[in-house]
Amino acid sequence: MSSPQKNGEVANSYAAQSSSIPAIQLHYGPEPLQFGELYVPDGPGPHPVVLLIHGGFWRARYGLSLMTGLARDLAERGIAAWNIEYRRIGDDGGGWPGTLQDVALAADYLRTIGSTYAIDPQRVVAVGHSAGGHLALWLAARPGIALDSPVRVGNTPLSLMGVISLAGANDLKHVWQLRLSGDVVIEFLGGTPNDVPERYATASPAAFLPLRVPQVLIHGTDDFNVPLIVSRAYARKAKEAGDPVTLIELANAEHFVVIDPHSWAWKIIVGEIQKLLGLTMNV
Repeated sequence: MSSPQKNGEVANSYAAQSSSIPAIQLHYGPEPLQFGELYVPDGPGPHPVVLLIHGGFWRARYGLSLMTGLARDLAERGIAAWNIEYRRIGDDGGGWPGTLQDVALAADYLRTIGSTYAIDPQRVVAVGHSAGGHLALWLAARPGIALDSPVRVGNTPLSLMGVISLAGANDLKHVWQLRLSGDVVIEFLGGTPNDVPERYATASPAAFLPLRVPQVLIHGTDDFNVPLIVSRAYARKAKEAGDPVTLIELANAEHFVVIDPHSWAWKIIVGEIQKLLGLTMNV
């Protein structure tokens, strides 16, 4: 992952957009990094929810502030946002299996807080960027995970109305083949596909196709962090498996424009979120 400053990924500027809706910090588990920020729109609800998962190639130096601007914008539009943090490479317990366990726990926690915060855990769309795009798709794959797997959390994974992967690292074996970000997927899973094949088979959503959940992949043609070929290849596999998948290619777009709430790309993404949630289009 290149420098945030060079790529326009200025977390503070994204988070700084004005909003009257405060963040409610909630812990979905006992570990310090098992928390999220919930943004609830004004009005009685229950409100549909977007579960936001930040990227950063699963590494600890990138955090949930990357998605704060998106969360606030969604809440202003009447959609609740659950912007989650999780343990990453470099954190105690991060990588395999802790990162995946955390994301699963955070998703299921929406059922726990639904009535308290006037949100509807039956109307949830997961939206992730980069490594977060992989994690969002993985949430849709959870029902297929073996019961004895270390990343199997709970007996009834939260059902999703859809997933949107923004410049996502959707297929971990493909990410390994491309040697992205200094072979980061080897750090994440603790080895190559030859070393730990069962981890790749369990952690990569591509290994579970069809997911039987609507999927939208949005990717810039000028993305040098996660090349467009990753989403193209995943979309082809998903379609061949019979999944409802849409690939939207953003001409001349780089890796970070999709998480800028002031960008033209974000308007496209909001429209796709509204469609997945069955809401009236209003971008």
